[in-house]
Amino acid sequence: MKLDMERLKKQMAFIREIDKEKQIFRQTYISDGQRKENDAEHAWHMAVMTFLLSEYANEEIDVLKTIRMILIHDIVEIDAGDTYAYDAAAKATQHEREEAAANRLFGMLPEDQAGELRCLWDEFEAGETKEARFARTMDNLQPMLLNDATDGKAWEEHEVLLSQILKRNERTPYGSKVLWEYSREELIEKNVEAGHIIKDTLL
Repeated sequence: MKLDMERLKKQMAFIREIDKEKQIFRQTYISDGQRKENDAEHAWHMAVMTFLLSEYANEEIDVLKTIRMILIHDIVEIDAGDTYAYDAAAKATQHEREEAAANRLFGMLPEDQAGELRCLWDEFEAGETKEARFARTMDNLQPMLLNDATDGKAWEEHEVLLSQILKRNERTPYGSKVLWEYSREELIEKNVEAGHIIKDTLL
């Protein structure tokens, strides 16, 4: 097999570029509450969760495909920045910012891999396939687990309302009804009762 040096250079350039994902910090604290997690940590955590929890998916999923989707789903935030789930102003421009980022970042790769990763990213964003639905369940569950581990630290800092959490999680049961019920009972309800989430509606 003849080495395609131009292809390899593009792949290496992309690999170096995505290291910047480690510099994108989210609003969720890691479990000891001492600092906020970054996007790379978030994606790694979700990937591990996926192969551990895939048995609870509503439908049998392609686990490897789902993990690949998860590992690249927030790469666009290298350019677009993190959009906090409960920041309405930032959410209004999120799609435009992330589309531009996807075009640049995935466009760094050889054409075949650029198309493959872009399709995975688009699939996650659309949330319509069984793998995308489960990936988005993981994306919602992971920060709830960390918020619970830190006694609702980020929820309290941002004065998050129960109605906001329920709105964000409207589609969480589409990937796993079991994991949504667990989240509702063991993560959300518990933190409402503890006063970490402002109760402005009924569960």
